[in-house]
Amino acid sequence: MTLSEAVALRLEELMEERHLTQYRLYKLTGVAQSTIGDIRLQRNQSVSLLILHELAQGLGISLYDFFDSPLFKGDNITD
Repeated sequence: MTLSEAVALRLEELMEERHLTQYRLYKLTGVAQSTIGDIRLQRNQSVSLLILHELAQGLGISLYDFFDSPLFKGDNITD
């Protein structure tokens, strides 16, 4: 899987765990709904760390926790 696929899947996973819609995450973070949608649909191949940090804060986690997932283990990422 590509890194953008892993980021999209992880964001989906965390949003589902917290029962958050894209709109609610936007309200919590200030990250534009279109940006969140682009990440979720893998239209954005390079998400900035600042955006990921803002999303993580809105989800109530650290960047470490965002990336602390089997999705990001070395053998899973192909790009």
